[in-house]
Amino acid sequence: MTPTALFKAPRTSGYLLLFSGMALVGTYTALSKPLSEALPVFLLAWLRFAIAAVVMIPWLRAHEQDVPLTLPLWRILCVQSLFGNFLFSILILTGVALTSAAAAGIVMAALPPLVALLSWAVLRERAGWRVWAATGLAAGAIALLSSQAADTSGGGLLLGNLLILGAAACEAIYVVLGKRLTGSLSPRRISALINLVGLTLMTPLGLWQATRFDFAQLTGPLWALLVFYSLSASMVSTWLWLSGLKQVPASHSGIFTVALPLAATVVAVALLGETIGVLHVVALGCAVAGIALVAWPDTREAGQADPGGR
Repeated sequence: MTPTALFKAPRTSGYLLLFSGMALVGTYTALSKPLSEALPVFLLAWLRFAIAAVVMIPWLRAHEQDVPLTLPLWRILCVQSLFGNFLFSILILTGVALTSAAAAGIVMAALPPLVALLSWAVLRERAGWRVWAATGLAAGAIALLSSQAADTSGGGLLLGNLLILGAAACEAIYVVLGKRLTGSLSPRRISALINLVGLTLMTPLGLWQATRFDFAQLTGPLWALLVFYSLSASMVSTWLWLSGLKQVPASHSGIFTVALPLAATVVAVALLGETIGVLHVVALGCAVAGIALVAWPDTREAGQADPGGR
């Protein structure tokens, strides 16, 4: 599959939607850093779910193609939300508070190879040499960031990077479980239901921190950023990704996850004032190369799971 064939005109809008969806994931990952510095983690995650839940009420309605919500489906939804919403939010918000926004985006680029490896281990899907090579590149990127973190922070940045990696692993579990749900429920309803489960799980911890937090210290820009983060993470990025998939073969979609680390790096430098060094650039190159390896369309393969976004 050549780059010319990949970008044929009839599919251009679909590719733009996919790229925009993943760029938005990278953007809100980076912009969650000032939020994580202003709000306790549990309260921030709870507010995210609560704001999104209000807006997503219409998405709870069953569609014609939806099957009845049986106990097995509810179990999958609850486990998916536990990893993809509850634990993911705690890990990524805590990790972003400890590390840099640029590093967080690069570490999150490990998602595609993690999805491929988990699909191979759990669903027995084929994992060729490109998956293993991509995994090695992702590990190399994280090792470069971690070596710099250990030298400059005494372990703080290193812990942050490891927490972000844990968040990527939770997201990979979310994606693999989601493959079992899309045949039974519409994507919008899945998104709304798992957000509702996440809100339920986070409510006790969120309310506990809310009683000890002075909301008067939150400025207007921080409230606006919180609303942007909530709707971007729970709604808009999902809508962009799924809309793009309607116009693009699934086997072509994974390559556009390259937008995640690129967008996170741009936002970190341009908006948050972070600086990146040579190791960051090399690590970013490894991450991009790994994504390209695992996600570039291969006419000999049936195509892999879409990495999705958070």
